[in-house]
Amino acid sequence: MPHTPHELGAEFPDDHAVMHALKVSSPHFAHLADTYHDVNRHIHRIESLIEPASDETLTELKRQRLALKDEIAALIAADKRAVA
Repeated sequence: MPHTPHELGAEFPDDHAVMHALKVSSPHFAHLADTYHDVNRHIHRIESLIEPASDETLTELKRQRLALKDEIAALIAADKRAVA
């Protein structure tokens, strides 16, 4: 069964411009996006059976990804409110 990675662009399809602007203007957002990418790729390698890991490790990585996504979503929403 193929596993599709949860790329930020796919997670926030209507917010590409906002994410780009935040990456350029906010080192914190850029760090979150980079960390999300790293965790997401790690999950994808495990799910694709390229890299072995325990179920506990995979579960913890998925929790990290979700927490990062939530924080990224909050920053995107705050930026959109500030511009509106």
